[in-house]
Amino acid sequence: MKAPPFIYHRPETLDEALALLTEHGDDAKVLAGGQSLIPLMGLRMGRPAHVVDIGRVPKLDAIHVDSDGAVTIGALVRHEQANKSPAIAEHAPLIAQTMPWVAHRAIRTRGTVVGSIAHADPAAEMPAVVLATQATMTATSTRGDRTIAANDFFEGYLDTALEADEILTSVTFPAWPANAVSAVTEVARRHGDYALVGFVGKLVVGDDNVITDAALAFLGAASTAVRVTAAEAVLQGAPANDESFAAAAEVVSAELEPPSDIHGSTAYRKHLAGTLTLRGLQSAANRIGASA
Repeated sequence: MKAPPFIYHRPETLDEALALLTEHGDDAKVLAGGQSLIPLMGLRMGRPAHVVDIGRVPKLDAIHVDSDGAVTIGALVRHEQANKSPAIAEHAPLIAQTMPWVAHRAIRTRGTVVGSIAHADPAAEMPAVVLATQATMTATSTRGDRTIAANDFFEGYLDTALEADEILTSVTFPAWPANAVSAVTEVARRHGDYALVGFVGKLVVGDDNVITDAALAFLGAASTAVRVTAAEAVLQGAPANDESFAAAAEVVSAELEPPSDIHGSTAYRKHLAGTLTLRGLQSAANRIGASA
């Protein structure tokens, strides 16, 4: 694999990086961890004329917990940094649960959490986490910062609401409810490979074991990460038990229309999504009480 010719830039400040993107527009791509961009270029699926490496830009590698418990992850925070972060484990348990599923350890040491979100591969885990938690993206350009809601960010296959002159500088995950439980599970040909289908779920359960809120997000099931709101509606106000979970799983299998390829048909992936929903919800329910 050999990438097409390109001009490499390594700015020392965020302002320098933004100026380069303003100058080169659609001909430029941002490099953070490089674990997605470089393979695409090697396969000639990506042909940027300019690569802007933000690895030396200061203050983008921080994990910050706000006073209300919201967690903000900077653009240069590596997956493995998030995986080992006590702040993530305490305040963003769904991210902590997700990290071991992301790629392989060697990739996690270089790949970035925010970079995975900006890349928007529908088979990656973090876009589904963004939807399940309703995170907020901060995009920065020479015009300033703007925030993008989770539901507005992913527009298509490897396509987001980011403009050509913007850098996704951080993502903020809302404070985790005290009575919330969650689970992540997926099926891949081998652990660490892209999932055939994956499930990211969050339940908020009251003291009476009734579900007051639910988020069911899926990877590998559409051209973007996707939530199945019809299945979430089945869970709202229902008891957190196997009967409710099975009903939601049936809706998931009926609602999703995953793409078919050499690794699995649409019918297989629909069945798999339902099975993972049931298993994931049961796993999350096992944490009820322990989370408090």
